[in-house]
Amino acid sequence: MIVTGYSALFRLVVPEIIVVVTALGVLAVDLLFLRDRTTRSRFAIGAVISCAGCAGAILWMLIAPQQANVFDAMLLIGPHTQPIQIALLVLTILVILISIESTFTTHISEYLALILFAAVGMMFLVSSQNILLIFISLELLSLSLYILAAFNKRSAQSAEAALKYFLFGGTSAAFMLFGLSLVYGLSGSTNLVRIASAIKGPSLDPLLAAAIVMTIIGFGFKVAAVPFHFWAPDVYEGAPTASAALIASAAKVAGVVIFYQVMVIGFAGAEGSVAWRSHMPGWVPVVAFVAALSMVLGNLVAIMQTSVRRLLAYSAIGHVGYMLLALVSHTEQSFGALLYYSTTYALTVIGAFGVVAVVEAETGGDKLSNFSGLSRRTPVLSFCMLIFMLSLAGIPPLSGFFGKFYLFASTLTAESKPLGLLWLVILAIATSAESLYYYLQVLKRIYIAEPLANADPIRTPLVSQVAICLIALGVVVLGCAPNLLLAWL
Repeated sequence: MIVTGYSALFRLVVPEIIVVVTALGVLAVDLLFLRDRTTRSRFAIGAVISCAGCAGAILWMLIAPQQANVFDAMLLIGPHTQPIQIALLVLTILVILISIESTFTTHISEYLALILFAAVGMMFLVSSQNILLIFISLELLSLSLYILAAFNKRSAQSAEAALKYFLFGGTSAAFMLFGLSLVYGLSGSTNLVRIASAIKGPSLDPLLAAAIVMTIIGFGFKVAAVPFHFWAPDVYEGAPTASAALIASAAKVAGVVIFYQVMVIGFAGAEGSVAWRSHMPGWVPVVAFVAALSMVLGNLVAIMQTSVRRLLAYSAIGHVGYMLLALVSHTEQSFGALLYYSTTYALTVIGAFGVVAVVEAETGGDKLSNFSGLSRRTPVLSFCMLIFMLSLAGIPPLSGFFGKFYLFASTLTAESKPLGLLWLVILAIATSAESLYYYLQVLKRIYIAEPLANADPIRTPLVSQVAICLIALGVVVLGCAPNLLLAWL
């Protein structure tokens, strides 16, 4: 169905409107009625309102699913976009839940509102095939994340991380915008499908090649792929825990999904090939090179980290390399694998950051030494961390194993040249095996090392413990029964 009227458009964007109204409602309730309450109670009430708004948006999409094309794919609502939007909202709810006991700021409503505005940016981002709205949505998301990264005003690390994030982000946005402007000049359209039909040709135009490289630079920054990753370790380490969890999870899912759509739909016909002994120029060789660098550098540097946050940052860079395999193979099966892998990875990393937040609150740091003997202080959270680390390493029967298996299998069976990408999959498997070392380093500290002197049992806040346990259960269930998520996506 093609929609051109504004009343019909309003009905299609009701979920986004619900989230925006919720953000404004959180601000109003906190500023008007809760200023005299304690920070803890304000955060709890604001989190309940925020989660209720996200749940309302999810409920609307489940009860009244829509399918429409608005203003020539400016907004594309259908069975492929709404499940992704629902997944993003679920991840946003989990981020809010693990942040409910935070004490780093007294500006509670502003913090929660920014998380919700970031969610709106992600929802629009994954439901558009128009480069104009894609860029606007990406900047709404990015600006929210820059501020969220700097929200701990008591921490110089938070300010430094946000400044680096903002400077790198502004530069990458300039590259992307210039690349997209070249694409518009070459095609005369902002619609991805029409762009693809306009740029098709027997050879790769030099101007198109420049546009492709600039676009990859822009999106490479957003997903923290090598060599555009320099901001990630500092932001993961310096930002408030919930902010880092949002950047590492929901924002990552939205980033890789729109990266896939822009490259596979918008630059269809200019793919080229990186298959063994059949190399052709195009964007696929560039993405394959970025993927290989990300897998190798991310996993190698993670081994040397003593901060669990920085370890998760370099681990994320390696995981982005795996996700980019879906772009290299660019089949329908690989897109399904990308959705499953990115969603389950996001779920796992939120849980890991939830445990890090509890340890930081108790010990004052996120070093490996702070996790020593954690199993004797909080057995439940330690077992959850065990699940998260083994899932990130790809150990069966957890969701991380099936995600990697499905992603690697879809890469091997790409229709263009079966087994032509075997060399890239072998590299991915080798670096994945290498990653097991540093994940086991964390678990060694938790289960084998002796607790710190005078270390008492940790009393985990009930909401955080329940949220982390539910995430761990989800990681196990989605690994044992992956079709629960795959069939829906």
